[in-house]
Amino acid sequence: MEKEAAYWNKALTVEERVEDLLGRMTLKEKVGQVNQHMYGWNAYKRTADGIELTEAFKSEVAFGDGMGALYGLFRADPWSAVTYENGITAANSAKAANAVQRYVRENTRLGIPVLLSEECPHGHQALDGTLIPTNIGIGSTWNTELMERVYGHVAAEIRARGAHVGLISTLDVLREPRWGRSEECYGEDPYLAARMTTSAVRGLQGSTPEELRQPDRIAALLKHFVAQGAALGGRNSGPAGIGERELREIHLPGMQAGVRAGAQGCMAAYNEIDGIPCHANKQLLTGILREEWGFEGIVMADGVAIDRLLSMTGDYESAAALALSAGVDLSLWDTSFTTLEAAVEAGKADPALLDRAVRRVLKLKFELGLFDNPFTDENIASEKVGSEAFRLDNLQAARESIVLLKNEGALLPLGKQYRRIAVIGPNADNIYNQLGDYTSTQPPGKGATVLEGIRRIAPAGTEIVYAPGSGIRSGTPEQLREALDVAAGADVVVLAIGGSSTRNFDIRFDTNGAAITTSGAPSEMDCGEGVDVADLRLGEPQRELARRIAELGKPVVGVVVQGRPHALTDIDPLCGALLCAWYPGQEGGQAVGEILFGHVNPSGKLAVSLPRSSGQLPVYYNYKDGGSRPGYFDLTGNPLYTFGHGLSYTSFACEGLVLQPAAISAEELEQGERVSVKVTVRNTGGTAGQEVVQLYVKDLEASVTRPVTELKGFSKVMLQPGESREVVLELGLEELAIWTADMAFKAEPGNVRITVGGSQAGDCTANLKITRGTV
Repeated sequence: MEKEAAYWNKALTVEERVEDLLGRMTLKEKVGQVNQHMYGWNAYKRTADGIELTEAFKSEVAFGDGMGALYGLFRADPWSAVTYENGITAANSAKAANAVQRYVRENTRLGIPVLLSEECPHGHQALDGTLIPTNIGIGSTWNTELMERVYGHVAAEIRARGAHVGLISTLDVLREPRWGRSEECYGEDPYLAARMTTSAVRGLQGSTPEELRQPDRIAALLKHFVAQGAALGGRNSGPAGIGERELREIHLPGMQAGVRAGAQGCMAAYNEIDGIPCHANKQLLTGILREEWGFEGIVMADGVAIDRLLSMTGDYESAAALALSAGVDLSLWDTSFTTLEAAVEAGKADPALLDRAVRRVLKLKFELGLFDNPFTDENIASEKVGSEAFRLDNLQAARESIVLLKNEGALLPLGKQYRRIAVIGPNADNIYNQLGDYTSTQPPGKGATVLEGIRRIAPAGTEIVYAPGSGIRSGTPEQLREALDVAAGADVVVLAIGGSSTRNFDIRFDTNGAAITTSGAPSEMDCGEGVDVADLRLGEPQRELARRIAELGKPVVGVVVQGRPHALTDIDPLCGALLCAWYPGQEGGQAVGEILFGHVNPSGKLAVSLPRSSGQLPVYYNYKDGGSRPGYFDLTGNPLYTFGHGLSYTSFACEGLVLQPAAISAEELEQGERVSVKVTVRNTGGTAGQEVVQLYVKDLEASVTRPVTELKGFSKVMLQPGESREVVLELGLEELAIWTADMAFKAEPGNVRITVGGSQAGDCTANLKITRGTV
């Protein structure tokens, strides 16, 4: 290792250190820095004495005389086959990370540290990692401040273990609920998703570049760029059948918000747009991302995605050159980038573009402080992983992610008159069914199921009886009979049903970790990556269970634990009250119990519309205005429950809407002036609770057709009974401009209707006038 080289000098700028190091590198060493070829769980093996690095790892280091990045050193799940018997626990993780860094420092010429990248779509996917609600629930909290704290805890856990980059799903917008990865989306609205993306970046990285070096921060790598949530037919990795206007209005705002928040990386999507695969799309990865927005981070490939370009190029070297030219900087598992040395020597790849990618990778390593200290304190993980502070914030996130859809006759909260409560359903007592996909192996006793939460919170003397009744997609007559017998003697039934993204060792996986399912084959897993469905209804055994339970004539409270918006049309009428719990994470059972018994007032609002039928899609709220929502001869076009809906155990009212100013010019908006939207929100009920004040706009005069309404602001406030508070939201160019007929982002003169309230319907409206000249 060249210890006296200038790139080790802390007094120099990052740029100076990068250029010095780049100038010393051979072609082989440069290729090594843009490769992330091996699965991290193959880099070690457990021994009686701890962790030992494998020959496979050493060979990867030798391949490039260094290693750009190592993915998933701590990953633990059925795909990696890592468990507590053979994996790395929190207590031993820093030792393993340090062993990786020490080997590379001592056995390569330049001693360049390794980026350790880890999955954290809803908490760190590692043994002992804390798992939070999946994104579809996070979006339903509408609480950006809380989520920034939660993501801060996630970062602290990962960095304490010795890793540096968190791969987190923030960019997919849920327009197609048949897609198996629906749970990874913050919702169907670009504004809400962008706000949550900002929270994720700030929580993981901090608010300033300097914070990235701190021992509790990691680099945020956002995925997937872009429009993967618009897959044709809901089929994973399918083409996105969208035009540029929809791309810019719906799918790009999340990444743009991430860039503004300082995100250090993004992952290209598997899909294609207008015939161009994302990994080959120079307009996206360089034109928009870098030249238009000024992004300076790294672009990582998705797993073996560059190799998929062989259908266009015919050989690995040309596929690597195509991705490199488009703007991909770092590979993931593919063969193509391992051929870059040969591609450059054969004239297929531009060496200047390789240098560009290497600079970006090295810059991130310097900004993380890895050249100054690549090692991690081996005692800190025991303090950070699974901390009580994280548990409490995670519990609050679970509480706020749960949406009360209906509550006929004030059935909830459950009172003391219900002395015998039957808890029925396949999602009542399975912790994995409330955690979602990309979930690590769980130790016994960690977290709380719905059944456990009910037992903890139920009033003293309440008898809780339980039967599963069915599986997610399977069921037997014996299970059904048992459930009916148990429910028959109860005063009220809590029906815990829904979906599951639970992976197990009996399901085969492809090279990317997606479940390989056979059409028509029974599986309890009905959501998650690679698990796309044509029918959004719950499995027939669950529907039969719900029908038969309802026939008993007992009050029924439905608790739907799910990762996608299921069509609950045949379930909804059977329940007097209905909770949507999404996948609420490890603390979700506790949160459900608290809400059922009134210890917590539900405050979640739907981040995505719930359809009535698969045949009705799409049902997202911000559809284009054609006079009325288009329907069908045999079915309304309206969803069962729409975006922004969510009930409370109290009531709220918004009043006194004032715009200051009531008129503003397009020129003033372009100069940074903003409109203040003031409203008073009041708790008109008898229970303390949180209300989400939502602001929607409708452009009444535009050069292109506009959605019927668009979310452009929100604020979540806690109010005691009878308490009122003034809420101030702001509208500026970002909220009021549109992509015009000539694809310019401008505020156009005309009238804009402003609606504010606790739902789309709103409580009050006002008219904002945008003028041509100065007002």
